[in-house]
Amino acid sequence: MEHSLFLALNSAPKHPFVDVVMAALSSWAVWWPFAILAGGGLLVFGKFHSRALVVCALLAVGINDGILCRTLKSTVQRPRPADVLTGIRTIDLAKAKPRLLAVAKPLRVKISSPETPATTGKSFPSSHAANCFALATVIFLFHRRWGWIAFIPAALVALSRMYVGSHWPLDVLAGSLIGIGCGWAVVAVLRRMWKKLAPAWIPTFHARNPDLLSR
Repeated sequence: MEHSLFLALNSAPKHPFVDVVMAALSSWAVWWPFAILAGGGLLVFGKFHSRALVVCALLAVGINDGILCRTLKSTVQRPRPADVLTGIRTIDLAKAKPRLLAVAKPLRVKISSPETPATTGKSFPSSHAANCFALATVIFLFHRRWGWIAFIPAALVALSRMYVGSHWPLDVLAGSLIGIGCGWAVVAVLRRMWKKLAPAWIPTFHARNPDLLSR
């Protein structure tokens, strides 16, 4: 069933515009400058609530990418689809600096034909899905009214990882769940630490900001 779902997404009729959008969604290099600008702007110009959001988001993504996903990839060693199946269409942006300029160039499209299928790899789980869903979860916890919107781009990024041929559906699903769990756990732990430790260390500041999620 997993193979069938992956093949349905990867081999369905394509449109050039959709190819570019999906390849761009799958490329961190396209989006990290905007993320840095947004995060930096909140840290410099935002209030306590916004700065707390950035700290939680950075910690959640760092734990996801640097510990959880890296450890699981090394332990599970699941090959990527193009390493074990013939005829998988992989899509990537062309080389360009800055990377955003690559969206105006022809895509790099390859069709897999592994002569010796790989027995190990780094496909499970999807770090892209884990990081995006961790970030979306943190945003949602800090902004309950409209934060759910952050799950839409997170889901599109997760979908793009299968569309471009980089991950199996289970990789994406596991990454998404790991991201949600990690994002929630980071906020819960830091929120508890703030309530327990801040009154003793910085009582005046804590009195003005009794909860990480308060605005």
